[in-house]
Amino acid sequence: MKIGIVGLPNAGKSSLFNALTRAGAQAANYPFTTVEPNVAVVGVPDERLERVAATVGAAPVAHETIEFHDIAGLVRGAHTGEGLGNRFLGNIRETDAILHVVRAHSDAQVVHPEGRIDPAFDVEAVETELLFADLEQAERRLERVAKQAKSLDKVAIAEEAWLVQVVAALQEGRGVRTVPVPPGAAGADVRLQALTSKPVLYVANLAEGEPLAAPPELRAHAEAMGARATAVSARLESELSELEEDEAGVMRGELGVAESGLATIIRESFTLLDLISFFTAGEAKEARAHSIPRGTPARRAAGSVHSDIERGFVAAEIVAWDALVEAGGYAAARERAKLRVEGREYAIQDGDVATFRFTPA
Repeated sequence: MKIGIVGLPNAGKSSLFNALTRAGAQAANYPFTTVEPNVAVVGVPDERLERVAATVGAAPVAHETIEFHDIAGLVRGAHTGEGLGNRFLGNIRETDAILHVVRAHSDAQVVHPEGRIDPAFDVEAVETELLFADLEQAERRLERVAKQAKSLDKVAIAEEAWLVQVVAALQEGRGVRTVPVPPGAAGADVRLQALTSKPVLYVANLAEGEPLAAPPELRAHAEAMGARATAVSARLESELSELEEDEAGVMRGELGVAESGLATIIRESFTLLDLISFFTAGEAKEARAHSIPRGTPARRAAGSVHSDIERGFVAAEIVAWDALVEAGGYAAARERAKLRVEGREYAIQDGDVATFRFTPA
């Protein structure tokens, strides 16, 4: 999973990136500190996997990962080249979701590019640039596809019709996500790589000590967009990230902070993308977490382990992680009738431990 961190300059993007990843990206009180996108891969902590591995004697333990991209701040006119321009909008196209950091603190020592603190205005400024960039991209794509459609190619004709609707929506200020792709143009959205079709998680950057709740106007905007909103204090998280994990936990307890910023972002990102995790683990073999869309059938889930397993899929042995731990292993779980065999259409559930039977190619 790739997540792009965006926002206005000095919104707290790089500070949050450092806190989430401990990657040491440069963070300073002036615009465009980030010139090249900072990228870091972090593990997704999951105590369930650790307990499964300990129960069955699996090693090593491989957690799922999230790849964070810290992208330079956007300013008004970015789509025309203002600030650092389209170069960075292109970086956002390569991510699966957008984490939009919105400044919601009034620290006078941190310069605001617009000269005032207004979360709703900041969100509108960034999203306008994304709309303009998508409009330019869609118009170019429409021009190419229209030429292909003249050959009476059915897919090109369907994609052209969809792109005409997309351009109209963008001109009206609506994102590409508001224009469903018709069956005949399947894949057109992937080819367009629209910024405004990506899921968005709004993260309000609050001052230390403030209750961790997104401003009402940001929550309302997220709800209207079919997005999600949460809140962190990037400065606090950055300071805590410099401590040992135990020390940071004690400090959070004293401050009344229930979980780390990383845990918050991971939880909200999984909810936003409607992802679940299942596990594979064997005695003296690797224990690994796999993230898949909710409702994924067993055969397709097997493909997240290896494509050969999906092709040769026969069946899946399934046991819930807590039932496996409680039983003390696979044999005992089988004796208790907690382990069952499922076919290719079984929808993998969050926390399932799966052993796939397959015919080698």
